[in-house]
This record gives sequence, structure tokens and C-alpha cells, in this order.
Amino acid sequence: MKLTKKQIVFTLLGGIFITNAIVAELIGGKLISIGPFILSVGILPWPIVFVVTDLINEYFGKEGVKKLTMLTTALILYTFLILFFAMQIPANSISSVSNEAFQQVFGQSMWIIIGSIIAFVCSQLIDATLFVFFKKKTGDKMIWLRSTGSTVISQLFDSFIVAGIAFWLTGKVSTADYINMASTGYLFKLLLAVCLTPLIYLGHFAIKKYLQSNSSYSS
Repeated sequence: MKLTKKQIVFTLLGGIFITNAIVAELIGGKLISIGPFILSVGILPWPIVFVVTDLINEYFGKEGVKKLTMLTTALILYTFLILFFAMQIPANSISSVSNEAFQQVFGQSMWIIIGSIIAFVCSQLIDATLFVFFKKKTGDKMIWLRSTGSTVISQLFDSFIVAGIAFWLTGKVSTADYINMASTGYLFKLLLAVCLTPLIYLGHFAIKKYLQSNSSYSS
């Protein structure tokens, strides 16, 4: 069956969204320092998720974001199960990756996945709701406001929930480091979201032009 242009756009955006979300879960156990600040390297793919979320919301509405969020959550859970079973199987003696090394890397990812699932669902639904609210207020104008405005609030929840469950509750970091990490991660996400605002406009322009070239599409 031939896909419509709108279906192609949703599939492409969905693929980018899901890939970045799962990669962020897998690499999130590595902590990095930026000056005096502590960050999870898993923060790097999330700004792309913000951009894609806003583009999906723009063209497919809150329901489109909800469906993709639920699908991504299910796939993250699937990743969780695969990692769990992989960690139960002993490494062969010729394996260059030992059981201990594998556990050290992906064992921490398991906690990040648990925290991220909770934070991901909460923040995505908050983001989608706020995006719609701002769009109703601004119409087709001020894309930057609904994009950044929804991110400002939704990522506050996301940053503190993920760091709290994955690192603080597990005893990996102290309370002071947790607050440092979550606050820095939140500010870093906001900075990247602002810097990536031109991508929202570029994506909006490209998708609108692509869809309007299809006579069957109506916005």
C-alpha cells in the first residue's frame, strides 16, 4: 500500500524520535563534567527529541504525540527486557567484554530506563498539552514561543525525575550532586532548545512545503 506524504512525514519523524530516545537511555550511565557541573552524556540526544516532538505536535496534534510517546515507552520497555536477559547470560571466556564490564555499563542503564520511562511519559504529555495551549493563543505565529514555552516546564519535571531515580535513589550520587546534576541538565536542555529553535522553523518550512505539494493534504 502506498503511503501518503503525511504518513511518510510521521514515519520519518517517529523514527528519529524513537532512535534518539532509546540511544539516550543506553548511554545515560556515563557522567561527564562541564566545568564544575555534572551531566549525564545521555542528555545529548534529547534536544533532537524536543525538536521532533514540536514538529509532530504542529502537524499531527496532541494525539500524534501521545501515540508516539506510548509506542516509544513500549519500545524502551522492550529494550529493558532485552538488557535484563542479556545480563543473565554469562560471557564466554573469549569475550572481550567481561560480565562485570557489561553489568557496570548496562546495569546502570536499567535504572536510567526506569526513571526515564516515568519522566518521559510525564514530560511528553505536559509538553504536548502546553504546546497546544500556546498554539491556541498564538495561532500560526510565534512558533518559538510554543516550542520553548512547552519545553521550559516539561523538562523541569523530566530532569529531576530521571536524575532522582537513576542516580540519587540508587545511591550513586549525593543529594548535593543530584541537585547539581538535575539543575545543570535542565539548564543545558533549555539552552540547547533555544539554540535549536532555527531547526524548528526549518523543519516547519520543509514539512509544510512537502505536504502542500500533495493536493490531498489539507492543514
